[in-house]
Amino acid sequence: MEDTALMASIMGLIVHSGNTKSECMEAIQLAKKGQIEAAKEKIKLANESLIEAHQAQTGLLSQEARGEKVEVSMLLIHAQDHLMNAITFRDLAQEMIELYERIQGE
Repeated sequence: MEDTALMASIMGLIVHSGNTKSECMEAIQLAKKGQIEAAKEKIKLANESLIEAHQAQTGLLSQEARGEKVEVSMLLIHAQDHLMNAITFRDLAQEMIELYERIQGE
C-alpha cells in the first residue's frame, strides 16, 4: 500500500473512532438528562461511525491477508488504540443508557 493510502486508512480509523466516542459521550449526557430516545439516536450515529472505522481497519487487515506488508508505525498503533477505546466506550454508553432508563422508570 502506498504511503498516501495507508495514511488515509489510519486517519479514517482515528477520525471515525473519535466520532464514535464523541457521539457516545453525548448519548450519556442526554440519558443523564432523561432524554433516553435522543440518547439512543446518538448511539445509532456512534454505530455508523464505528462501521466506518471498521471499514478502514478491514482494508488494512485484508491487505495484510493478501501478503502485502502493512508498515506498523506508532500512528497505526495509535489508530488501533482509538478504535478499541471507541468500541469499549460505546459498549459502556449503551449500558449506562439502559441504567438511566431503568432508574427513570421507577
